[in-house]
Amino acid sequence: MQARYAAIVMDADNGRVLYAVNPDTRNYPASLTKMMTLYMLFEALERGRLTLSRKLSVSRRAAGISPTKLGLKKGETIAVEALILALITKSANDAAVVVAEALGGTEVKFARMMTAKARELGMRRTNFRNASGLPNRRHRSTARDMATLARQLIQNFPRQYRYFSRQQYTFRGKRFQNHNSLLRSFPGADGIKTGYIRASGFNLAASAKRGDRRLIAVVFGGRTAGSRDKHIAKLLERGFRKIANTAKTTIPLQRKPARRVAAKRAAPAAKSARTLKHRPPARTTRRPRPNPAPTPPDYSKEWAIQVGAYGDINPARRAVQRAITRAPKLNGNTRVSISPYYAGKRLMYRARLIGLTAASARTACVRLERRKIPCIAIPPNRVSTSDAPNSQTAKQAR
Repeated sequence: MQARYAAIVMDADNGRVLYAVNPDTRNYPASLTKMMTLYMLFEALERGRLTLSRKLSVSRRAAGISPTKLGLKKGETIAVEALILALITKSANDAAVVVAEALGGTEVKFARMMTAKARELGMRRTNFRNASGLPNRRHRSTARDMATLARQLIQNFPRQYRYFSRQQYTFRGKRFQNHNSLLRSFPGADGIKTGYIRASGFNLAASAKRGDRRLIAVVFGGRTAGSRDKHIAKLLERGFRKIANTAKTTIPLQRKPARRVAAKRAAPAAKSARTLKHRPPARTTRRPRPNPAPTPPDYSKEWAIQVGAYGDINPARRAVQRAITRAPKLNGNTRVSISPYYAGKRLMYRARLIGLTAASARTACVRLERRKIPCIAIPPNRVSTSDAPNSQTAKQAR
């Protein structure tokens, strides 16, 4: 079943849903699809498969794709950073195909990779059939899944997320304005992506930050771009008011002093005070000083690899053991971490190996991917501090 209207507002910090209408109804995401294309591209940059200056070739299929597009020609090349900006501002379909073919060989294979990544991120009702969002009856997603994807982009790629705030982009003398007008009209808005095909209506995934709180809102099925923008602005305002009111009401309870108990205890206390006057002074003995607490190990410079995210803890454990078997050099001081997190309302488990250097993490991922095992190199700033103390060594986990 398809509902032309669906909406959700999510707290980006904890994934709590503040507002929802038809959040799990499958609809056409249109160019919101490019959020996943960009996720795959950002992941390739983090792994070292690509660089921002790397130039990718334009195929005949990419050049002949339906608009909206940059107008790329077969045989020419374009830098990865230019493709990122074209996808975000112009929402260029030819740029999406160039990325898909560079990372997947063909757009069809890349779409399968996108769907697999969606499952890994907890997007259970999403299926991708292309990299751009052009019409396909099996190319569907939900408001909740797109909010989950936006949240993962923000959390997993904080350096790359800044591209979503670019209001304009100039390519070969042509200036393109970002379709997301909330960047210019809504206080605190800093991304993320618009989308439209006739079957979907006007879609928008937006994020805004005020103080230290960030919200994500997704709307499917707007009648016009203007009405969609006004509606999502109202949803964000309502969300910020809700979390502000919640913060005001969550004041820690203070116990009232027990007056009656204090009155009853006053008399015995006075009596004991009189008797103490006639007692000899007690000996004062020095207590031994406690040994200083051991300095905790420094995990701040350690890299990790992630070999999957699962809806159950047992497959996560098996994934780690399989990775250790396929890459024996991960043994030794490498530690296993099966860390829970919420993707929307669904409890998931990240399967990670921690305690690597940047080089060993990337090398391990290359080796595991050759053996058809998914792997992501995680830099220190994205390794949770809660992972380290509860981890086991890889040797113990086998």
